[in-house]
Amino acid sequence: MNWSERLSPTVNAIPPSGIRRFFDIAADMKGVISLGVGEPDFVTPWHIRESCIYGLHKGYTSYTSNYGLLELREEIVKSLYNDYQVTYDPRQEVLVTVGVSEALDLAMRALLSPGDEVLVPEPCYVSYKSCVTLAGGVAVTVPTSIDNQFCITADQLEAYVTPRTKVLLIGYPNNPTGAVMTREALMSIAAFAQKHDLIVISDEIYAKLTYDATHTCFSSLPDMRDRTIVLNGFSKAYAMTGWRIGYAASNADFIGAMTKIHQYTMLCTPITAQVAAIEALKRGESQVTHMVTEYNQRRRLILDGFREIGLECFEPKGAFYVFPSIKSTGLTSLEFAEQLLMSEKVALVPGNAFGDSGEGFVRCSYATSTKNITEALQRIGRFVAKF
Repeated sequence: MNWSERLSPTVNAIPPSGIRRFFDIAADMKGVISLGVGEPDFVTPWHIRESCIYGLHKGYTSYTSNYGLLELREEIVKSLYNDYQVTYDPRQEVLVTVGVSEALDLAMRALLSPGDEVLVPEPCYVSYKSCVTLAGGVAVTVPTSIDNQFCITADQLEAYVTPRTKVLLIGYPNNPTGAVMTREALMSIAAFAQKHDLIVISDEIYAKLTYDATHTCFSSLPDMRDRTIVLNGFSKAYAMTGWRIGYAASNADFIGAMTKIHQYTMLCTPITAQVAAIEALKRGESQVTHMVTEYNQRRRLILDGFREIGLECFEPKGAFYVFPSIKSTGLTSLEFAEQLLMSEKVALVPGNAFGDSGEGFVRCSYATSTKNITEALQRIGRFVAKF
């Protein structure tokens, strides 16, 4: 039986993740330094892990509300208000999800009809376009460039909007570039969304990881609260990737629609992860501050290192990635990543994994030790010197 002929044409047309391919190769090689993993190298703080253990001892092993534990939703609402002065009803306007990835999938499926268009600035996280496609929509990519520090503008978006455009999907601080948009720049994006009556999905998973910049929650902008679905979670800031816990915040109609899908597919997020997330929000800020300070030191180290090697690299203001240009080597992004891995055993991600406008760049994560970054830079320097 030829199973590929039996599968959905939509699924067959979606390429596998360009990130995972290099992880799989590197996993079978000895002595590899990985700058490819978008995952904190910190262990989840002990008091957060301990809260989960305590919950298990107390017998917290049941289902929860489809929306998630009310106490967690209340803490999420407090956090959003304290950080950004935006208000939500914890009972109707917050949905706890299995990571931000599920929240994005739910949002797309709740909003899109076949043929609806979604504006997606590139480079972007690898699942954005695929989630649009799986929901029956059409991803319309809008390229950004190093010339404007990979930030999108309303003028750029105007060139791509059509009568079928329904959603604008943005993610700042950005993966893979580390770009952060100012409040002033986001105000122009908000005016564009209002002008064209668009819904905005704002992926803010790296909101707490900013350096020399201030994050602006998109829904906190004037008239944007009821037009925006804010996605966020605990993976990056609290070093809780494996816990798989995120959330969506929006008006009750949007959240209710997302919850209908969630209750028939995922049902609820594991209660143990929700208990840990409550502890993270109540008492985890000091650890977040410590991790951000450490990431900032690594950011300076890797940024200066690439510039000394001779690779152009704009200064990222958030997340934990740098996105150096490798155009001077004459290699494509894929060639650079493959040859570097085989000759110097350094794993990174080719920029075109994040869209066509990522060609000519590579993504390097500095969520690894200073020792690893220093050694990786030496190896990359040897490799680049050949060209």
